[in-house]
Amino acid sequence: MKMKWQERPSHSNRMPERWFRRALWLVAVVFAAFLIGLGGKIVGELPTVSQYKELHDYIDRNRFDPLEKERETLAKQQNALTEAMEQARLALGKQQAQTRKEQERFDNWLAARAVTEQSSQNPEVIRQTRALDELKDKEQQLQQKIDALNQQQLDGNQRLGRIQTQIDLLEQQAQELKTADDHRIELKAFLYRLALTLPLLAAAGYLFAKQRQSRWWPFVWGFIYFALFAFFVELVPYLPSYGGYVRYIVGIIITVLVGRYAITAMNRYLERKKAEEALPSNQRQQQMSYDAAQLRISKSICPGCERQLNYQQPDMDYCPHCGINLFDYCSHCKTRKSAFNRYCACCGQAAEQHQAI
Repeated sequence: MKMKWQERPSHSNRMPERWFRRALWLVAVVFAAFLIGLGGKIVGELPTVSQYKELHDYIDRNRFDPLEKERETLAKQQNALTEAMEQARLALGKQQAQTRKEQERFDNWLAARAVTEQSSQNPEVIRQTRALDELKDKEQQLQQKIDALNQQQLDGNQRLGRIQTQIDLLEQQAQELKTADDHRIELKAFLYRLALTLPLLAAAGYLFAKQRQSRWWPFVWGFIYFALFAFFVELVPYLPSYGGYVRYIVGIIITVLVGRYAITAMNRYLERKKAEEALPSNQRQQQMSYDAAQLRISKSICPGCERQLNYQQPDMDYCPHCGINLFDYCSHCKTRKSAFNRYCACCGQAAEQHQAI
């Protein structure tokens, strides 16, 4: 009994079909682009999410404003004290320089004149001594003024420190309120987008599982691309962070799902190949797609087990890995030909697999 090839959907080697398939992929991309544009318009019409507030919006103004006003007043006073202290120190320096100059002049004057036993009672000596005492008194007064300014500045700094501590406490409390409110806004925005994207993801998952190889596959894949875009662009950036825990957990879940699908698909592929290799060679050829077999042969791999082969060996009629028939002989001209060709390349005779039963 003669057998027929079983035709199954696959990629074809026909040039027009390749271009048609590329055009259909372009249709899928364009369809996804229009869906993305429509989705963006819909997202723009979603209920407005609350705007983020500034830190000062959460501060207790009844307590903060008096403290802020007092801090500003003290800051101005401290600046004024600093300027006054600089002026006082400058005046003290000048006074000290004048006192030293007068002291040196007086000492030189005493050394240059003949001093009598009653020199201590000399009117000129008494006058200049009193003048030096007055200069030293001015130095002492300036130093006392500087000490008083230092004390006032120290008191002001301590008061500023206490006020700043109270302000920092109010700002810390406001930051806690702001953080909680920001998380609420993030969650609200996420829930809006989740309500939009979750049905899309569910529909995309169903289409991927059931319809990705149907005759309407360009629209199916276009919708899948749109759903993926909505997930990664419209939803993922709005995932509440909460210290990064949510995003890491979502990343783990996505990785597990994708990894599980990949592992399952690989195991199904290996089991299918194992089951195919257990079938007789002619039955495997009957179930194999013509275009898929030709594509694998063009890549120098076995059409059955997809392992690498050297088709230039003249004595290799069967795959050494799975035993599938690779070459046979034309029933008409006895020319050696590929067992997967529909017609003999030498005489044009149809292969036995394609002749009527």
